[in-house]
Amino acid sequence: MSTPKKKPSNSIKNKMPKLPKPKFNFYWIYGALAIVLISMNLMQWKGFTKQTSKANFFNVLMQNGDVEKITVIRNELEVQVFLDKEALKKQEFSSLKELRDGPHFSFSIGSIESFENQLAEFQKEQTFNYKDIEVKYETTEDWGAVLGWLLPIVIMIAIWLFIMRRMSGGAGGPGGQIFNIGKSKAKLFDAESKMKVTFKDVAGLEGAKQEVEEIVDFLKNPTRYTQLGAKIPKGALLVGPPGTGKTLLAKAVAGEAKVPFFTLSGSDFVEMFVGVGASRVRDLFKTAKEKSPCIIFIDEIDAIGRARGKSASFSSNDERENTLNQLLTEMDGFGTNSGVILLAATNRADVLDSALLRPGRFDRQIYVDMPNLNERKEIFEVHLRPLKLNKKLDVDFLAKQTPGFSGADIANICNEAALIAARKKKKSVDKQDFLDAVDRFIGGLEKKNKVIKKEEKQAIAYHEAGHATVSWLLEHASPLVKVTIIPRGQSLGAAWYLPEERQITTTEQLEHELCAALGGRAAEEITFGKISTGALSDLEKVTKQAYAMVTVYGLNDKIGNVSFYDSRGGSEFQKPYSEKTAEIIDQEVKKLIEKCYKKAKTILNKNKKGLKEIAELLLDKEVIFKDDVETILGTRPNQVNKESEAPKKADTKKTTTRKKTETPEA
Repeated sequence: MSTPKKKPSNSIKNKMPKLPKPKFNFYWIYGALAIVLISMNLMQWKGFTKQTSKANFFNVLMQNGDVEKITVIRNELEVQVFLDKEALKKQEFSSLKELRDGPHFSFSIGSIESFENQLAEFQKEQTFNYKDIEVKYETTEDWGAVLGWLLPIVIMIAIWLFIMRRMSGGAGGPGGQIFNIGKSKAKLFDAESKMKVTFKDVAGLEGAKQEVEEIVDFLKNPTRYTQLGAKIPKGALLVGPPGTGKTLLAKAVAGEAKVPFFTLSGSDFVEMFVGVGASRVRDLFKTAKEKSPCIIFIDEIDAIGRARGKSASFSSNDERENTLNQLLTEMDGFGTNSGVILLAATNRADVLDSALLRPGRFDRQIYVDMPNLNERKEIFEVHLRPLKLNKKLDVDFLAKQTPGFSGADIANICNEAALIAARKKKKSVDKQDFLDAVDRFIGGLEKKNKVIKKEEKQAIAYHEAGHATVSWLLEHASPLVKVTIIPRGQSLGAAWYLPEERQITTTEQLEHELCAALGGRAAEEITFGKISTGALSDLEKVTKQAYAMVTVYGLNDKIGNVSFYDSRGGSEFQKPYSEKTAEIIDQEVKKLIEKCYKKAKTILNKNKKGLKEIAELLLDKEVIFKDDVETILGTRPNQVNKESEAPKKADTKKTTTRKKTETPEA
């Protein structure tokens, strides 16, 4: 006895994967129309009707009395023959039983009048075995001709729709993309589409997070502020160097705000059609007002927010200016805009229009600076979470080795260290992998197989030894980390330094840095009595820094306390000083560089033995470190006083860029 099959339980049904429903595609309609037209044409196909001749029709079919009726097709000059039921029982017509009601035969005629005359004569001549047959006249639809003129129209419409879709970037509903080109391209994040990034995922940036968190808190608890008469800020502008976390901070706002969050880029407003940018701004704020309270985030707002009328390449009717004018009106115009907060980010705040930056539009400008020591440690801890690390790895050491690195740089260093460890087939990422990743990030990939002549290699060694010697013996030069003569990136040799994180720099400190940068060329001249092109990057750095000391920082006695620096990014073709002052500037810059060069030569002449020992050690090992230099030259000047300073002071100082002097390829 067979047991009945059990029906699947509800729990099993719930566990079964649900197949995704197919999405509707507008091109399905085109396919359906094509199938209908082709089917209508095939309906008229005569593939099953047997062809016969007019003579066979009169001499056989009509003579034997097998024809029941005929139909004359006027427009096709064709006669369709229908046999009677008795005739279909004959053996010779057994293959026609499938046609049932017919037509069973068909043949062509020259003209209808001629066929009628022949039929009338045939009826007169018949004296027996003849019966009257029914004659009908019909006109059929010529679907082939219909397709002939309809198909090209359908193809033209399909091509037009395809071009309009491509021109509008695929925006809008099916078949109507060109009509939706003025619609906003902003992406909406709300309760249904949650952003997973929160403030916990943003390390460092404590000051910026505090100001942004206040805006989010206002949206969550408005009564706490409104009862004191406070108003919510209309806008906040995130300003800072690339890679410092402006966009990441905006993502955290989207994840924390619990209100609709619109996000788009400044370039999304720019289109090839005139007036589209302004139309998209209107549509964006119209949609935002319907969902208020909400937040709008515009990334890289400098794409549409540049100062108006300063660029000669644009006419007075520039599309970007029209977009900016509409944005200014929507942010603070006659119309009310309550409950909509605008959040924007840029690293070019100097080029933005002053009307955009005023209070009432952007009430707050939040500067997102490079992270300091403690903030870099927090950033490292975030990016080290997914890595399999060596237990002895010191995060404080990594933070101290990366002054001037942004959050994006640190993320890249962590990933690069993991790749290096995997390349070496290690089971965990250790300290050396991170140091190699930092070197790879700063100097580029090592080129150990590059062929260098013995004389050139010796010149490179003495050049880098000159940098190391001068920087070691000057009190305010940046501390040396290591020196190498292995080609890396575009350089033939390099010296790494770990600059102090200081907030201000004195004249003496800047001059010591110039001396250290010129130490390579000075070493070449003292050792070989000639100089080379190896100091190209050093001279470029020295020239820029010397001009900045004279024209920007006001550190020259003859020029005085004057700065020609324009923080608003003025034109480069207009000098705010006379030709006479320009000559004095050139002279003072040259005097400053010559003074530092002579000082570097003096230091090297007094320490020729140490210079030679460092160069020979470089030729032998190719890479030397701080300890090797200290063994040869002794303790750095005033190093004891520096080591006795409290480490907390360094945490509050402003970071500077990690420096590297290099010998570029000639």
